[in-house]
Amino acid sequence: MADNGSQRTIGLRAKWAIVLASLAIVAVAALTVVVLDDGGEPSGTAPAPSATVTQPGRTVTVTSTPKPAEPTTKPTAGPSHREFRYQPLWPFTSESAAAAWQEAYRSGGKQPWHLDAGQTALSFTTGFLGFDEIGLVVSKSVRGDEAYVSVGYRAEKNPPSVAAVIHLARLGQGDDAPWEVVGTRDRTLTITQPRYGALAGSPLTVGGRITGVDESIRVDVRQASTGERLGTSCCVPGGGERQPWSAQVTFRGATDPAIVVVASTGGHYQEVEAFAVTAVRTAD
Repeated sequence: MADNGSQRTIGLRAKWAIVLASLAIVAVAALTVVVLDDGGEPSGTAPAPSATVTQPGRTVTVTSTPKPAEPTTKPTAGPSHREFRYQPLWPFTSESAAAAWQEAYRSGGKQPWHLDAGQTALSFTTGFLGFDEIGLVVSKSVRGDEAYVSVGYRAEKNPPSVAAVIHLARLGQGDDAPWEVVGTRDRTLTITQPRYGALAGSPLTVGGRITGVDESIRVDVRQASTGERLGTSCCVPGGGERQPWSAQVTFRGATDPAIVVVASTGGHYQEVEAFAVTAVRTAD
């Protein structure tokens, strides 16, 4: 009887062992499903470190949550500092003067035409230089912080004639930096002497080349702060195909960092039909 009781006890224990083992297998299987369902990683990241957990009968690998990937690109830099590479001719004499206008414009909308390259070029021609017969913007090309504006006139019923191509650049910082006249892109009437941005004093030798017939070249020296002529030389006859011309002009009263040297010609349809501009720095 004792043997039979012992056998029953052993059999009962074996059954419970089988049941417990079955439950353990089911639990391990469920854990495996959870781990496999949660094991995906974002593309581009390295595999995370793994921890190993031992269960009876098999080994299950549990992968920890991967760390967020480090940014692969650097933050975009803000707008770079605008560098002015030319001589400031008109309407401002320095970047600080341009900044003063920006403050006035932001607070009260003063003189918004400074933001229009075409209007600035036309104001330079008719207002500053006094060439009031040249009142048309024939064409305009703006690329980034630089612009080329062709100003001209209409003779009788002819198509518009270009008197000069004015080069402008933005002076100062910000999206509302004003346009500044810095020179001209010359064609039929050019100034090759003095060199652009050269240090110069009075008397000043000015020269270049001209294409035309029966031309009469006048040279003026001006500055933005006063608007008045500082000196004049009139007039040098010229003509032909890219023929050289030269004149000497005496000037005084220059106080701006850069002064404007203007050569002009005309007399066929109107007083001024072509002009060219360059900049020189004044000697102390």
